Formats: sequence, C-alpha cells, structure tokens
Amino acid sequence: MSDERPGLLDGAIWPADNTKLFGHEEAEAFLAQSYRSGKNHHAILIEGPQGIGKATLAFRFANHVLSHPDSQTAPERMADPDPSSAVSRQISSGASHNVLHLARPVDEKTGKVKSAITVEEARRAGRFFSQTSGTGNWRIVIIDPADDMNRNAANAILKILEEPPKRALFLLISHAPGKLLPTIRSRCLPLKLSALRDDAMNKALVNLGIDAGDAGLIAAANGSVGEALKLINYGGGEIIAAYEEVLSAQGPSARKAMHRLADAVSGKDSDTIFEFFASHVGDDLMARARAAAIAGQVAAAERLSRLHADITERFAVSDAYNLDRKQTILGILGEIKQPGP
Repeated sequence: MSDERPGLLDGAIWPADNTKLFGHEEAEAFLAQSYRSGKNHHAILIEGPQGIGKATLAFRFANHVLSHPDSQTAPERMADPDPSSAVSRQISSGASHNVLHLARPVDEKTGKVKSAITVEEARRAGRFFSQTSGTGNWRIVIIDPADDMNRNAANAILKILEEPPKRALFLLISHAPGKLLPTIRSRCLPLKLSALRDDAMNKALVNLGIDAGDAGLIAAANGSVGEALKLINYGGGEIIAAYEEVLSAQGPSARKAMHRLADAVSGKDSDTIFEFFASHVGDDLMARARAAAIAGQVAAAERLSRLHADITERFAVSDAYNLDRKQTILGILGEIKQPGP
C-alpha cells in the first residue's frame, strides 16, 4: 500500500492518474451521451465488483465534464485524459477546486485508514459546495466507495442529494449497493459495471506491466484487476491454497493448518490480505450454498447461508473494534470446519 495513496494496491495506478480504462465502453458512452444531452442525472451510482475500474471511470468522467464545461458542445465519446492538461494535473494532485474525493480517512494517531467514511468527511461535501457556489463551474463529488459511509455520514450526504445544488454531480462508487441506505439509492441513477472479460483483463494487466499470459491467474481473479494484484503481489494464491488445506485436513493436521493460515492472514501490516481472505471465505461459502441448493440439499444450503451471514458480520465487527484478528480467524475456521446437519 502506498503511503501517499492510502488503500492503493501495490502495482496499481491511482484512479485519478489512470488514463486507460478497459472493458466498460458502453458505460463510458452512456455517460458521455447523457452529459451531452443536458439530461445528465445529478447522482450516479456506479455499481460492480471491486477492482474492475469503477473509480477510474468516475475520475475519467469528471475529467470529461470539466474539460468540456458546456455540455452541448461536449464530444459524444470520452477520450483518454491528457496528463499534461491543467484539468488532469489538478484532478491528479487533488488540487482541483471542482472535484472532491471522499474516502476513508487516515487515523492521525495510528496512521492507518479508518474502517469507515466518517460524518466529518461527509460534511466536507457541504463546505465544498458552499465555497464554490458562485463560480458557475461544475462541482463533482466522488465517494469511493459509498459503501464505507457510516450511518451519520450517509445521512449527511442524503441531505445534499435531496436538494442538490446547481451544476453539482455526485459519483458514488459501490461494491455492494445493498449496504447503502435505500433513500440514497432511490436518489441515484444506477450504472452497473460487470467483471472484466478475459480480453479486457489481458489489456488491463499489460497496462500495469504484468505478463497476462497466465490463464490460471485470469480465471482466479474473476474479472477483477484488483484481485489479480492481490494474487500476484500479496500472496493471495498461497492464502487460497492454505484455506483449501484447512478444509481438507482432519484432526491435529487441521489445527496446525488453521494456525498457519491465521498467522499468515493476521500478521503486521496485513490489512489487504486480511480483507482478501475475508472476501474469499464469503465467496466460498456462498458458492457452496448455491451448489447445495442446486443439488437439493436444502438443510446444507440453509446452514451455509446462515454461516455466511454470521461470518460476514464477525469480520466486520473484528475490523470495526480492532479485535485480535488471529483469534477471529481461528474461530471462523472452526465454525466452517464443523460438520453440517
């Protein structure tokens, strides 16, 4: 993770700096044409799996709007941002008076990124609009991701969405729209992005300087460049293998495998791999629940679904209250290992 860009994966390009986007041509065309028509919605909810380019699309659209402030004369297609332009330089450096990027802030005491977007961060949007109210320029707020807003932050943003200022544009990024307040979702135009297809994944990885010839890597990444980076640069592949070993092992061997995995995932400065592990466990349980349901094993499917909900909550609680991660992981693995009904 970069010190200058909290939350940025090793090997990734900061979305505001990324001049290339792959696999979302239809979404780009929709945004450009909606803006040109003058009927652009004031709040757009960009939905889709994590690591597929949603934030890059948001910054790309912000660059397009600010580079063409008169929507009627804007081009019908978005061009790659020009890094040498004043608009691009200001957005990239965070110095633009017309773009506000809201994300989880860094805790000044610990130096770590907080577990939520706080109400103090959300209130920056109100100040942003009040300070720029007389400029006549487009003012764009990117919330990345909106799923991370706590209740108070969400309510603060909702108040602005209910009575948006003129020439204001909200771009809300969401990995899991179900986590958002229904009242926020109802005030946004949903724009759903899909996981990247293999050809787009190849191009995106090559753009990052990664040899995309490994078909196994692309399959394991499930259409997410972010997941591919975690597999390559954070030992994600080894974590998956260790998890599979835990599931297959029995007796003392299983306990040893559980402790090895817990140690690897809960080590110092392991936030990214901890989140990767939590996501993988959730995906695995849901996949097993679906398989059981298809096979007509109703009791097993219900157990796995309940287990998925319980474990998702336990991961969230552990993160929110900074609980001992190793003990959390051991407890979760123990529940997963319990025989079903």
